[in-house]
Amino acid sequence: MTTTNRKVLYLAQSAVIAALYTVLTYVAAALNLAYGPVQFRFSEALTVLPVFTPAAIPGLALGCLLSNLMSPLGIVDWVFGTGATLLAAILSYMLRKICVGRVPVLSLLPPAVCNALIIGWEISCLSEAGAFHFSYFNPAVFWPNALSVGAGELAVCLVLGLPLILLLQKSGADKKIFRN
Repeated sequence: MTTTNRKVLYLAQSAVIAALYTVLTYVAAALNLAYGPVQFRFSEALTVLPVFTPAAIPGLALGCLLSNLMSPLGIVDWVFGTGATLLAAILSYMLRKICVGRVPVLSLLPPAVCNALIIGWEISCLSEAGAFHFSYFNPAVFWPNALSVGAGELAVCLVLGLPLILLLQKSGADKKIFRN
């Protein structure tokens, strides 16, 4: 594969991942599952894709940014939500070779941990009126929100993301689709 073809493949994979993430988040938003302290975004199953390709890193970040354009928190969620997803994708990619059997189990953890800490913090910096400021941080608000967001994220990664990994591996799609 030529360098140009690799670049085109990388961009195409990133774009498809971003589009899938966005559409799946909008579906979750229609069911009131996408924003706030209780989240179950179907799109978060895609956070396992950095295991297969580095193109998933910008794809997930862009998909999250596009998804958060609908967030009731506005620019705050654009910045912190996208940052959490970007950091999680990078860490998942870095942990991809640590496996139990053929399953990169540690790669499932960064999305849950990063979202728990960053989104939990983001929510705890909101006033009762919904205004954001660092001085509003409240540990009593942080911990329940961090646990709630983290638990939802981990549930999606285990219930949807892990089967996605296994399906891609079993079908051979991990090698066919995500050639690096």
